[in-house]
Amino acid sequence: MFYRFNKAITMIYVIVLASVLIGLDQFTKNLAINHLMKKDDIILIPNVLQLHYLENTGAAFSMLEGKQVLFAIMTPILLVALIYLLLRMPKHKKYIPLDYVIVFLIAGAIGNYIDRITNNYVVDFIYFSLINFPVFNVADIYVTVAVIVLFLLILVFYKDEDLEEIKKSLLLK
Repeated sequence: MFYRFNKAITMIYVIVLASVLIGLDQFTKNLAINHLMKKDDIILIPNVLQLHYLENTGAAFSMLEGKQVLFAIMTPILLVALIYLLLRMPKHKKYIPLDYVIVFLIAGAIGNYIDRITNNYVVDFIYFSLINFPVFNVADIYVTVAVIVLFLLILVFYKDEDLEEIKKSLLLK
C-alpha cells in the first residue's frame, strides 16, 4: 500500500484514512452528547461495560486536569512531529505497520484536539465498570492501540538493523 506510491499519493491516502477515523470519533462523541448527556448510563454488559457521559478537561485518564493551554500548544507540535515521521519513514513493505501506527496516533490526537478547541474539554463515554477503568472515547482507543502495537513491533517484529534504517531515514540528509 504505502510503499508503492509516491509521497503525494501516500499523503492523500493518509489524509483520507485519518479523516475517516476522525469522523468516526466525532460521530461517536456526538452520539454520546445526544444520548448520554444529562441522562442515565446505558448498561451494555451489567457490572462490566457501560456508556457514561463525561467531560474530561485533562489528558488520558484525566491527568493534567484543566491544562488546556498546554494541550493547545503541545498537540500541534506532536502532530508536526508525527507528520514528519510519516514523511521520513522508509517506504518499504516491512514498515507499513509503522505508517498505520502513526496515522492512528494522528487521528487520535486530532479527534481529541477538536474537542479541546471547540468545547474546552474532551467527551468521554466508554466505561469498564468491572475494573473501574477511567472513562475514555474512540480517539483514546486509537492512541492506546497504536502505542501497544508500536511496542509489540519494536519488541518482536523489527530487528536492530530495521530500527537503524528508521533512525537513518529520520535524520536530515
